[in-house]
Amino acid sequence: MRKLLLASAASMGALLAATSGAMAQPAKPVAPGTVAVHLNGYLQFAIGDVGGNGMTGGSGATAYKLSPVGTIGDVRLYPGIDGMTDNGIAYGAQVELRTTTSNATGKGVNNASTNTTAGVNSIYVRRAYGYIGTTEFGYVRFGQTDGAFTLLQRGVIEAFGDGAQWTAEGAPVNLLPSGAPGQFIYADQGALYTTDKLVYISPALAEPMLDGKFSAVISFEPNSNGIKEGYANLGSIYGAQASSIAGGSATRRRNTFDGMVNYGVNLGGFATQVSGGYLASSPLGNIGAAQAYSSMGVFQAGAQTTYGGLTVGANLKSGSVEDGYAFKPRGARNALAYTVGAVYAVGPYSVGASYFNSQTSGGWSATNGDARTLSEYGFATGANYAVAKPVSLFVEYMYGHKHQPAAATKGNGQAQVVAAGATIKW
Repeated sequence: MRKLLLASAASMGALLAATSGAMAQPAKPVAPGTVAVHLNGYLQFAIGDVGGNGMTGGSGATAYKLSPVGTIGDVRLYPGIDGMTDNGIAYGAQVELRTTTSNATGKGVNNASTNTTAGVNSIYVRRAYGYIGTTEFGYVRFGQTDGAFTLLQRGVIEAFGDGAQWTAEGAPVNLLPSGAPGQFIYADQGALYTTDKLVYISPALAEPMLDGKFSAVISFEPNSNGIKEGYANLGSIYGAQASSIAGGSATRRRNTFDGMVNYGVNLGGFATQVSGGYLASSPLGNIGAAQAYSSMGVFQAGAQTTYGGLTVGANLKSGSVEDGYAFKPRGARNALAYTVGAVYAVGPYSVGASYFNSQTSGGWSATNGDARTLSEYGFATGANYAVAKPVSLFVEYMYGHKHQPAAATKGNGQAQVVAAGATIKW
């Protein structure tokens, strides 16, 4: 008879080592003929002081100024199962639930969670996927999940402060009213992982010369639907979008393929990971009409190494793409971005910093008079103290800048935030 086990927080700790919860396979394999059921979670709270563009608005009697001090938080739940058949085939499912926004009425109640008529402000599904496979032949994932470009991204250092920096996956950056740079150097962003796809994760293949290991991930995304979208929606206003390109076509991908190869080796105490790969996608288009967007094609290369408690890394991405992995207009320049970062951990303490620089076509079009290049950069630094294994206190500072002159403006934007907070994972 199959046993039903409740996984401990310790056995799943590696699953939630990052805020994304991207990994599907359990940190501790379950025994054959058993199923482990887990309900993990993540809570983050921060208070910060922000500055930059967008702090004032209106005019005359309707003019206003935003308070620079604010609080923000995030709650996520990770229900799932991990199982193994008697003959050694692993399988499982993982769901990531998040909160959106609460009301600002001062009642202390999130109407989105308690009122069925509260509209889109609710607990929602961010990821939902299953997997099946073995360590010898690899694993297949299916559902709303991370693809190759995300899973084998190397050199993007985020394991300090709130753990997310400019990806909008953490708390402090979401305090900024406007002016924050929007960039594509982070592949661990919702524009890529919130769509349905098939993913193959290869087994690790030994390399005898340096005793390293090769691995690969390939994924296919037929369209930009999530897990509960598709043909059944054709009778609704949303389904009408499935057969037209009205609105949002710059961000609606089709036939997206991405593949990444990773090489890992440990030499002289340096644990090093190097990866590279490519993502390709096609835009939607009307039959008989000129295509407004270029096809997407993005190259990625990254490397990181750890010695003792120090990890350093760098990552480069370039190609036909816009911020948020949207399609660029025809005739626009290609994008180029890089990031460098480092984090040092000793005992319960850690400190880190990262910098990115990005050039895309931004708001350019052939007729609007904007400069051809949107230049963006961002810096982040932070420190953490682990009170206990599940609890981390952090401080963080972030500064971002963007520049794209327009016909009548200089096109400068900047934003900064200094924040302190806590993250609890279980």
